[in-house]
Amino acid sequence: MSALLVLEDGRTFRGEAFGALGESVGEAVFATGMTGYQETLTDPSYHRQVVVMTAPHVGNTGINDEDAESGRVQVAGYVVRDPTLTPSSWRSSRSLPDELERAGVVGVSGVDTRALTRHLRERGAMRVGVSSVESDPEALLARVLAAPGMLGADLAHEVSTREPYVVPADGPKRHVVAALDLGIKRMTPALLARRGVETHVLPAWSSADDLLALDPDGVFVSNGPGDPAATDGPVEAVRGVLAAGVPLFGICFGNQILGRALGFGTYKLRYGHRGINQPVRDNATGRVQVTAHNHGFAVDAPPEADTGFGRVVVSHVNLNDGVVEGLRCLDRPAFGVQYHPEAAAGPHDAAYLFDRFAEQMGGR
Repeated sequence: MSALLVLEDGRTFRGEAFGALGESVGEAVFATGMTGYQETLTDPSYHRQVVVMTAPHVGNTGINDEDAESGRVQVAGYVVRDPTLTPSSWRSSRSLPDELERAGVVGVSGVDTRALTRHLRERGAMRVGVSSVESDPEALLARVLAAPGMLGADLAHEVSTREPYVVPADGPKRHVVAALDLGIKRMTPALLARRGVETHVLPAWSSADDLLALDPDGVFVSNGPGDPAATDGPVEAVRGVLAAGVPLFGICFGNQILGRALGFGTYKLRYGHRGINQPVRDNATGRVQVTAHNHGFAVDAPPEADTGFGRVVVSHVNLNDGVVEGLRCLDRPAFGVQYHPEAAAGPHDAAYLFDRFAEQMGGR
Protein backbone atom coordinates (compact mmCIF):
# COMPACT_ATOMS: atom_id res chain seq x y z
CA MET A 1 0.00 0.00 0.00
CA SER A 2 1.31 3.45 -0.87
CA ALA A 3 2.01 6.16 1.71
CA LEU A 4 2.52 9.90 1.56
CA LEU A 5 4.84 12.28 3.42
CA VAL A 6 4.33 16.05 3.13
CA LEU A 7 6.47 18.67 4.85
CA GLU A 8 5.05 22.04 5.85
CA ASP A 9 6.99 23.78 3.07
CA GLY A 10 5.24 21.55 0.52
CA ARG A 11 8.10 19.10 -0.18
CA THR A 12 6.49 15.73 -0.85
CA PHE A 13 7.80 12.17 -0.70
CA ARG A 14 5.95 8.99 -1.62
CA GLY A 15 6.68 5.56 -0.23
CA GLU A 16 5.10 2.40 1.11
CA ALA A 17 3.05 1.96 4.27
CA PHE A 18 4.37 -0.14 7.12
CA GLY A 19 3.24 -0.36 10.68
CA ALA A 20 -0.22 1.03 11.39
CA LEU A 21 -2.43 2.38 8.64
CA GLY A 22 -3.66 5.91 9.18
CA GLU A 23 -2.36 9.45 9.39
CA SER A 24 -0.23 11.41 11.82
CA VAL A 25 1.19 14.93 12.06
CA GLY A 26 4.23 15.98 14.07
CA GLU A 27 7.62 17.65 13.88
CA ALA A 28 9.99 16.07 11.34
CA VAL A 29 13.41 15.32 12.82
CA PHE A 30 16.22 13.00 11.81
CA ALA A 31 18.26 10.62 13.98
CA THR A 32 21.71 9.46 12.91
CA GLY A 33 22.15 6.32 15.02
CA MET A 34 22.75 3.01 13.24
CA THR A 35 21.86 1.13 16.44
CA GLY A 36 19.36 1.67 19.21
CA TYR A 37 16.23 2.14 17.10
CA GLN A 38 14.06 0.49 19.77
CA GLU A 39 15.35 2.95 22.38
CA THR A 40 14.62 5.80 19.96
CA LEU A 41 11.07 4.61 19.33
CA THR A 42 10.29 4.42 23.06
CA ASP A 43 12.12 7.57 24.22
CA PRO A 44 9.51 10.03 25.61
CA SER A 45 11.63 12.92 24.32
CA TYR A 46 10.43 12.00 20.81
CA HIS A 47 6.78 12.56 21.76
CA ARG A 48 4.92 14.35 18.93
CA GLN A 49 7.85 13.93 16.53
CA VAL A 50 8.07 12.03 13.25
CA VAL A 51 11.52 10.46 13.25
CA VAL A 52 13.47 9.98 10.04
CA MET A 53 16.22 7.38 10.35
CA THR A 54 19.34 8.25 8.38
CA ALA A 55 20.61 4.66 8.51
CA PRO A 56 19.12 2.99 5.42
CA HIS A 57 18.46 -0.46 6.91
CA VAL A 58 16.38 -0.49 10.12
CA GLY A 59 14.79 -3.32 12.08
CA ASN A 60 17.25 -6.15 11.53
CA THR A 61 17.31 -7.18 15.22
CA GLY A 62 13.55 -6.84 15.68
CA ILE A 63 11.91 -5.75 18.93
CA ASN A 64 12.33 -7.31 22.36
CA ASP A 65 10.68 -6.78 25.74
CA GLU A 66 13.81 -5.67 27.60
CA ASP A 67 15.23 -2.63 25.79
CA ALA A 68 12.26 -0.22 25.77
CA GLU A 69 12.91 3.13 27.47
CA SER A 70 9.25 3.58 28.43
CA GLY A 71 6.00 1.66 28.47
CA ARG A 72 5.06 2.41 24.85
CA VAL A 73 6.23 3.64 21.47
CA GLN A 74 6.43 7.42 21.78
CA VAL A 75 7.10 8.70 18.25
CA ALA A 76 4.28 10.24 16.22
CA GLY A 77 5.53 8.60 13.03
CA TYR A 78 8.49 6.68 11.66
CA VAL A 79 10.25 7.04 8.31
CA VAL A 80 12.88 4.60 6.99
CA ARG A 81 14.45 3.67 3.70
CA ASP A 82 14.46 -0.12 4.01
CA PRO A 83 12.73 -1.79 6.98
CA THR A 84 13.52 -5.41 7.79
CA LEU A 85 10.35 -7.47 7.66
CA THR A 86 11.93 -10.65 9.07
CA PRO A 87 14.34 -9.87 11.92
CA SER A 88 17.25 -12.07 12.93
CA SER A 89 18.15 -12.00 16.62
CA TRP A 90 17.79 -14.50 19.44
CA ARG A 91 16.43 -11.68 21.60
CA SER A 92 13.71 -10.61 19.14
CA SER A 93 10.09 -11.33 19.99
CA ARG A 94 8.45 -9.46 17.07
CA SER A 95 9.30 -7.37 14.04
CA LEU A 96 9.56 -3.59 13.79
CA PRO A 97 6.48 -3.31 11.49
CA ASP A 98 4.47 -5.47 13.90
CA GLU A 99 5.49 -3.27 16.84
CA LEU A 100 4.46 -0.09 15.02
CA GLU A 101 1.15 -1.65 14.06
CA ARG A 102 0.54 -2.79 17.63
CA ALA A 103 1.31 0.73 18.89
CA GLY A 104 -0.87 2.44 16.28
CA VAL A 105 2.11 4.35 14.84
CA VAL A 106 2.11 5.21 11.14
CA GLY A 107 5.30 4.31 9.29
CA VAL A 108 6.51 5.16 5.80
CA SER A 109 9.19 3.10 4.05
CA GLY A 110 10.88 3.28 0.66
CA VAL A 111 11.56 7.01 1.13
CA ASP A 112 14.81 8.59 -0.03
CA THR A 113 15.82 9.41 3.55
CA ARG A 114 19.13 10.87 2.37
CA ALA A 115 17.30 13.53 0.36
CA LEU A 116 14.80 14.09 3.17
CA THR A 117 17.57 14.52 5.75
CA ARG A 118 19.46 16.95 3.53
CA HIS A 119 16.26 18.96 3.11
CA LEU A 120 15.75 19.16 6.89
CA ARG A 121 19.39 20.15 7.40
CA GLU A 122 19.00 22.98 4.91
CA ARG A 123 15.52 24.17 5.87
CA GLY A 124 15.36 23.15 9.54
CA ALA A 125 13.02 20.91 11.52
CA MET A 126 9.42 21.50 10.52
CA ARG A 127 5.93 20.06 10.75
CA VAL A 128 5.17 17.01 8.64
CA GLY A 129 2.28 14.71 7.85
CA VAL A 130 2.58 10.98 7.13
CA SER A 131 -0.42 9.15 5.78
CA SER A 132 -1.40 5.83 4.26
CA VAL A 133 -5.05 6.94 3.84
CA GLU A 134 -4.55 10.18 1.92
CA SER A 135 -3.23 10.41 -1.65
CA ASP A 136 -3.68 14.16 -2.21
CA PRO A 137 -0.59 16.13 -1.07
CA GLU A 138 -2.50 19.42 -0.92
CA ALA A 139 -5.14 17.97 1.38
CA LEU A 140 -2.49 16.56 3.73
CA LEU A 141 -0.51 19.81 3.60
CA ALA A 142 -3.56 21.74 4.78
CA ARG A 143 -3.80 19.53 7.86
CA VAL A 144 -0.07 19.86 8.51
CA LEU A 145 -0.28 23.66 8.43
CA ALA A 146 -3.24 23.58 10.83
CA ALA A 147 -1.31 21.49 13.40
CA PRO A 148 0.58 23.11 16.31
CA GLY A 149 4.37 23.41 16.11
CA MET A 150 6.93 22.59 18.78
CA LEU A 151 7.53 26.20 19.83
CA GLY A 152 5.39 26.91 22.87
CA ALA A 153 4.50 23.23 23.37
CA ASP A 154 4.30 22.15 27.03
CA LEU A 155 4.44 18.37 26.66
CA ALA A 156 6.13 16.95 29.74
CA HIS A 157 2.82 16.33 31.52
CA GLU A 158 1.67 14.20 28.56
CA VAL A 159 4.46 11.63 28.99
CA SER A 160 5.11 11.79 32.74
CA THR A 161 4.12 9.07 35.18
CA ARG A 162 0.69 9.66 36.69
CA GLU A 163 1.65 8.20 40.08
CA PRO A 164 4.95 8.12 41.98
CA TYR A 165 6.92 4.87 41.97
CA VAL A 166 10.20 3.61 43.39
CA VAL A 167 13.16 1.90 41.70
CA PRO A 168 15.20 0.19 44.43
CA ALA A 169 18.98 0.19 44.64
CA ASP A 170 20.98 -2.77 43.42
CA GLY A 171 22.56 -4.10 46.61
CA PRO A 172 23.06 -1.89 49.67
CA LYS A 173 21.20 1.42 49.57
CA ARG A 174 23.61 4.34 49.77
CA HIS A 175 21.45 7.27 48.65
CA VAL A 176 17.86 8.31 48.00
CA VAL A 177 17.09 10.40 44.92
CA ALA A 178 13.87 12.20 44.06
CA ALA A 179 13.49 12.20 40.26
CA LEU A 180 11.25 14.72 38.52
CA ASP A 181 9.79 12.78 35.58
CA LEU A 182 9.51 15.07 32.55
CA GLY A 183 9.82 12.05 30.25
CA ILE A 184 12.35 9.91 32.07
CA LYS A 185 13.98 6.94 30.37
CA ARG A 186 14.12 3.61 32.18
CA MET A 187 17.89 3.46 31.90
CA THR A 188 18.33 6.48 34.20
CA PRO A 189 17.07 4.90 37.45
CA ALA A 190 18.75 1.66 36.37
CA LEU A 191 22.14 3.38 36.22
CA LEU A 192 21.45 5.10 39.53
CA ALA A 193 20.47 1.75 41.06
CA ARG A 194 23.87 0.30 40.08
CA ARG A 195 25.43 3.02 42.22
CA GLY A 196 23.37 2.13 45.27
CA VAL A 197 20.66 4.74 44.68
CA GLU A 198 16.99 4.24 45.50
CA THR A 199 15.08 6.45 43.05
CA HIS A 200 11.63 7.86 43.81
CA VAL A 201 10.12 8.96 40.48
CA LEU A 202 7.56 11.77 40.82
CA PRO A 203 5.18 13.28 38.22
CA ALA A 204 6.15 16.35 36.20
CA TRP A 205 3.76 18.59 38.15
CA SER A 206 5.45 17.85 41.51
CA SER A 207 6.60 20.90 43.47
CA ALA A 208 9.84 21.51 45.31
CA ASP A 209 8.00 20.65 48.52
CA ASP A 210 6.95 17.31 47.03
CA LEU A 211 10.52 16.50 46.03
CA LEU A 212 12.08 17.65 49.28
CA ALA A 213 9.44 15.88 51.41
CA LEU A 214 11.29 12.64 50.63
CA ASP A 215 14.37 14.08 52.40
CA PRO A 216 16.44 13.03 49.38
CA ASP A 217 20.21 13.02 49.14
CA GLY A 218 19.78 14.41 45.63
CA VAL A 219 17.25 15.48 43.01
CA PHE A 220 17.34 14.37 39.39
CA VAL A 221 15.53 16.27 36.59
CA SER A 222 14.91 14.10 33.54
CA ASN A 223 14.88 14.43 29.80
CA GLY A 224 11.56 15.07 28.07
CA PRO A 225 9.75 16.62 25.10
CA GLY A 226 8.56 20.10 24.26
CA ASP A 227 9.65 23.70 24.60
CA PRO A 228 11.43 24.49 27.90
CA ALA A 229 10.28 28.10 27.65
CA ALA A 230 6.68 26.87 27.98
CA THR A 231 7.34 24.59 30.95
CA ASP A 232 7.07 26.72 34.09
CA GLY A 233 6.12 24.36 36.93
CA PRO A 234 9.36 22.33 36.87
CA VAL A 235 11.37 25.57 36.73
CA GLU A 236 9.84 26.69 40.02
CA ALA A 237 10.44 23.24 41.50
CA VAL A 238 14.13 23.37 40.56
CA ARG A 239 14.46 26.86 42.03
CA GLY A 240 13.14 25.51 45.31
CA VAL A 241 15.65 22.65 45.24
CA LEU A 242 18.51 25.05 44.48
CA ALA A 243 17.45 27.27 47.37
CA ALA A 244 17.48 24.26 49.68
CA GLY A 245 21.03 23.39 48.65
CA VAL A 246 20.21 19.77 47.77
CA PRO A 247 22.48 18.22 45.08
CA LEU A 248 20.80 18.35 41.68
CA PHE A 249 21.55 16.71 38.32
CA GLY A 250 19.64 17.43 35.10
CA ILE A 251 19.83 15.68 31.73
CA CYS A 252 18.77 17.16 28.37
CA PHE A 253 15.36 18.79 29.02
CA GLY A 254 16.37 18.76 32.69
CA ASN A 255 19.45 20.80 31.80
CA GLN A 256 17.27 23.34 30.00
CA ILE A 257 14.96 23.55 33.02
CA LEU A 258 18.01 24.08 35.24
CA GLY A 259 19.16 26.84 32.88
CA ARG A 260 15.81 28.59 33.13
CA ALA A 261 15.81 28.23 36.92
CA LEU A 262 19.20 29.98 36.97
CA GLY A 263 17.80 32.85 34.90
CA PHE A 264 19.00 31.94 31.41
CA GLY A 265 16.87 31.82 28.29
CA THR A 266 16.39 28.96 25.84
CA TYR A 267 16.00 28.85 22.07
CA LYS A 268 15.03 26.42 19.33
CA LEU A 269 17.84 24.91 17.27
CA ARG A 270 17.53 24.88 13.50
CA TYR A 271 17.33 21.11 13.23
CA GLY A 272 18.48 19.96 16.65
CA HIS A 273 20.95 17.32 17.75
CA ARG A 274 19.78 13.72 17.47
CA GLY A 275 21.89 10.61 17.19
CA ILE A 276 24.89 8.98 18.83
CA ASN A 277 27.88 10.73 17.29
CA GLN A 278 28.03 14.26 18.75
CA PRO A 279 31.48 15.43 19.96
CA VAL A 280 31.30 17.31 23.28
CA ARG A 281 34.21 18.89 25.16
CA ASP A 282 34.34 18.88 28.95
CA ASN A 283 35.75 22.36 29.59
CA ALA A 284 37.18 21.36 32.98
CA THR A 285 39.39 18.58 31.59
CA GLY A 286 39.58 19.32 27.86
CA ARG A 287 38.48 15.76 27.14
CA VAL A 288 36.23 15.20 24.14
CA GLN A 289 33.49 12.59 24.42
CA VAL A 290 31.35 11.06 21.70
CA THR A 291 27.80 11.45 23.02
CA ALA A 292 24.16 10.60 22.34
CA HIS A 293 21.73 13.47 21.78
CA ASN A 294 18.04 14.07 21.36
CA HIS A 295 17.07 17.71 21.69
CA GLY A 296 15.70 20.53 19.59
CA PHE A 297 16.24 23.34 22.11
CA ALA A 298 19.30 24.69 23.93
CA VAL A 299 20.24 27.01 26.79
CA ASP A 300 21.41 30.52 25.95
CA ALA A 301 24.12 31.11 28.54
CA PRO A 302 27.46 32.99 28.61
CA PRO A 303 30.66 31.09 29.53
CA GLU A 304 30.44 32.48 33.07
CA ALA A 305 27.67 34.28 34.93
CA ASP A 306 26.55 35.43 38.37
CA THR A 307 23.00 34.35 39.09
CA GLY A 308 20.57 34.44 41.98
CA PHE A 309 22.08 31.10 43.03
CA GLY A 310 25.72 32.12 42.74
CA ARG A 311 28.30 31.63 40.03
CA VAL A 312 27.57 29.38 37.04
CA VAL A 313 29.85 28.23 34.22
CA VAL A 314 29.26 26.48 30.92
CA SER A 315 30.84 23.10 31.61
CA HIS A 316 30.46 21.40 28.22
CA VAL A 317 30.34 22.62 24.62
CA ASN A 318 29.34 20.93 21.36
CA LEU A 319 32.33 20.99 19.03
CA ASN A 320 30.19 20.90 15.89
CA ASP A 321 28.37 24.17 16.48
CA GLY A 322 29.38 25.62 19.86
CA VAL A 323 26.00 24.95 21.51
CA VAL A 324 25.98 24.89 25.31
CA GLU A 325 26.02 21.23 26.39
CA GLY A 326 26.31 21.58 30.15
CA LEU A 327 26.01 23.93 33.13
CA ARG A 328 27.75 23.75 36.49
CA CYS A 329 26.97 25.78 39.57
CA LEU A 330 30.06 26.81 41.53
CA ASP A 331 28.26 27.85 44.71
CA ARG A 332 25.55 25.17 44.73
CA PRO A 333 25.85 21.36 44.30
CA ALA A 334 24.05 21.41 40.95
CA PHE A 335 24.94 20.61 37.35
CA GLY A 336 23.31 19.49 34.12
CA VAL A 337 24.25 18.21 30.68
CA GLN A 338 22.41 18.56 27.40
CA TYR A 339 23.31 15.11 26.11
CA HIS A 340 22.51 11.57 27.31
CA PRO A 341 25.07 9.80 29.52
CA GLU A 342 22.39 7.15 30.10
CA ALA A 343 22.11 6.22 26.39
CA ALA A 344 21.41 2.48 26.53
CA ALA A 345 22.61 1.79 23.02
CA GLY A 346 25.76 3.84 23.65
CA PRO A 347 28.14 5.47 23.46
CA HIS A 348 29.03 5.32 27.14
CA ASP A 349 31.80 7.92 27.28
CA ALA A 350 29.82 10.13 29.66
CA ALA A 351 28.58 7.55 32.19
CA TYR A 352 31.02 9.05 34.72
CA LEU A 353 28.51 11.85 35.28
CA PHE A 354 26.39 9.50 37.39
CA ASP A 355 29.47 8.87 39.54
CA ARG A 356 29.91 12.65 39.86
CA PHE A 357 26.30 12.94 41.05
CA ALA A 358 26.86 10.14 43.58
CA GLU A 359 30.01 11.92 44.84
CA GLN A 360 28.01 15.12 45.37
CA MET A 361 25.44 13.21 47.38
CA GLY A 362 28.18 11.52 49.38
CA GLY A 363 28.82 14.80 51.17
CA ARG A 364 25.37 14.84 52.73
